[in-house]
Amino acid sequence: MKIGMVGLGKMGANMTRRLIEKGHEVVGFDLGDEARAAVAAFGADTASSLDELAAKLPAPRVAWVMVPSGAPTEETVESLGQRFEAGDLVIDGGNSNYKDAVPYANRLAEHGVHFVDAGTSGGVWGLENGYCLMVGGSPEAVAIAEPIFLALAPEGGYAHVGPVGAGHFVKMVHNGIEYGLMEAYAEGFEIMSEADEFNLDLHQIAAIWRYGSVVRSWLLELTELALRPGAGFEDIEPYVVDSGEGRWTLEAALERNVPAPVIAASLFRRYESREKDSYGLRLLAALRNQFGGHAVLRGDQKASS
Repeated sequence: MKIGMVGLGKMGANMTRRLIEKGHEVVGFDLGDEARAAVAAFGADTASSLDELAAKLPAPRVAWVMVPSGAPTEETVESLGQRFEAGDLVIDGGNSNYKDAVPYANRLAEHGVHFVDAGTSGGVWGLENGYCLMVGGSPEAVAIAEPIFLALAPEGGYAHVGPVGAGHFVKMVHNGIEYGLMEAYAEGFEIMSEADEFNLDLHQIAAIWRYGSVVRSWLLELTELALRPGAGFEDIEPYVVDSGEGRWTLEAALERNVPAPVIAASLFRRYESREKDSYGLRLLAALRNQFGGHAVLRGDQKASS
């Protein structure tokens, strides 16, 4: 299958590479010349404009949008809708607010173009391990791109979870849960870091907890990587950014009268990080870097969200 990938950052580039390795063809578009050259190096075709991308795709055209949420995604979806034709498909795979999905779909429907929202988890490790995909859309729209979903996901890691908006909603809650899990690890390791009487080796503890422990998880594996000697953990500033999903999860909980104290506390802890120095907050920042390649502040860099 041939697909257009719009946005060739950390996620878009790795997804492009995985699709090519799985036997699909990809036309990559990015505003940056270097980003296009990078995917061309491992076999992708490239386009220097959305017009060129649309011209290079066979009907029904399929384009996967992997750009920052908000205005960049909205503008890209709108631009593709103006260039695509009835029966074509636009997929939003970024961390968009689920409430934006239905308006996007309605605008594209004016041109007869399908829309699918694909919650995508896997971070910088997705190239090797695959991406968990939570897909929302009509059965007809999802079927068009299902070969792509199956290629990107590991076995058992893809599901059509509901209508338009459901994919981003499930991914939003997924990220809210992630906030809570990361905070629990951060608090536990901070308690141990303050137990001076035992002189604990926290990397060693993270390493052994990966085997047989009831708290083992992928996030714990990333904790072990972050704490390895020489990994630069001590240089990371304890400043933890939130990129929206935790806030949106809390909004959804409030709208549905669902108590979510753990997720709420973990979000407020991130706010607190912008004013406080602690081992746990440093670990939170390190974990975001480990799974998503998110930037961290080091040394004397000034904090900015």
